[in-house]
This record gives sequence, C-alpha cells and structure tokens, in this order.
Amino acid sequence: MDGNTEHNTPLTVERIFAYFPELATGTAEAQLRALEALYQEWNAKINVISRKDIQNLYEKHVLHSLSIAKFATFQAGAKILDLGTGGGFPGLPLAIYYPEVEFLLIDGRKKKLTVVDEVADAIGLRNIKTRHLRAEECKYKADFVVSRAVAPLSQLMEWAQPLILNKQRHAIPNGLICLKGGKQMKAEIKALGRGAYAERTPLNQYFSEAFFDEKEIIYVQG
Repeated sequence: MDGNTEHNTPLTVERIFAYFPELATGTAEAQLRALEALYQEWNAKINVISRKDIQNLYEKHVLHSLSIAKFATFQAGAKILDLGTGGGFPGLPLAIYYPEVEFLLIDGRKKKLTVVDEVADAIGLRNIKTRHLRAEECKYKADFVVSRAVAPLSQLMEWAQPLILNKQRHAIPNGLICLKGGKQMKAEIKALGRGAYAERTPLNQYFSEAFFDEKEIIYVQG
C-alpha cells in the first residue's frame, strides 16, 4: 500500500472503510461520508481545522481519531471524555464507531464546539454532548479520557486523573488514551514519575500512510 503525504491525493472515506470494514454499512457509513462536506462548509465560517489540512480531513483527523478504536474496545454504556476536543477530534469519529457509548466533548473555545454540535446534529449523532469548559472546571467522571496533543503528557494526566472512574469494566484499566508523537515522548513519559504506568503504541502498526509513521497512542493507567 502506498503512503500518503499532504502532497499526494487526499485520502478518501473509502480508505477508512478499508481499515474499518465494519463501518462500511448503514448509519455509520452515511455519517462518515457526510463529514467532508459538513466540515468544509463550517470551516469556511469558523476555522476549526487549519486551511491546509481540511482537504486531509479523513486522514489527519478522522482516521487518526479512529486509531483509538484499534487500540481499545469500549463497552456499551461506557463513558468517554474528550479533553480539548477542538473541532470534535477524536471524540466525534469515535462516537460514530461506538453508538452505544456516551461521549462528552469539552473545550475552552466555544466557537469550535458550535461546529461540533452542528455537525453532530446534521448526521444524527445522538451519543455525544459538548460543554464549554476548561479541564480544571470539569466534574464529569469517565471510564477513559481521550485527547489529541493539547498539552504535555504530565499536564494531561493532571487534568484527567480526577475525572477517571474507579469502577473497572474494560479489558484494560481505566485511564488516559491520547494521540501524540515526536521525539519528546520518552521525556514526557519520564516526567510522569516513577509510579506511573504508560504504554506507547505506534500507529504505523495499524495504518500504512506516511502521516502515521511518527504518531503514537499513549495510554496511561488512571
């Protein structure tokens, strides 16, 4: 399979269905197909995705978000908190994948949450809610906190720790699952302290596109 970069033809929704054939039918298929036009329309009004990246929505945002579904399986009824969701990533694609899981997406920028609400409403996505909150203000309790590179790992864990439920119902213990990457990850994990348990999973073991070569899932047990 050929790698993709931002200079190649943008990855289409069909590529997502190749990696996740279970999504290539019914409601999930229709929802995923609708995302491109909706985000392009809203991005022209409110800049939620960088202008140069909007054409790479399915690769750099949707597929990147769905990598979490390769790493962990959320049980029906689980509660997931997306911390610093921005334009709805990773929470919105994960909510499409897991229609029986409850998602709360929070962000300190209300304009971006407006876009998330409008996109979710347009595709009939009923299992997500958004809140205009800073992480420090959040009282929601979740099985897992998910996030995309909004802060150093130690800061993310400081925010996430009080929000993680003690009750366990998944194959892996409750905790933080974040999408990160770069040469600084070893130092960020070391900064968590000696008592922390963290795992690194490179995304190129799931996806062949060049974009994922330096991207990782970092899981920190709560």
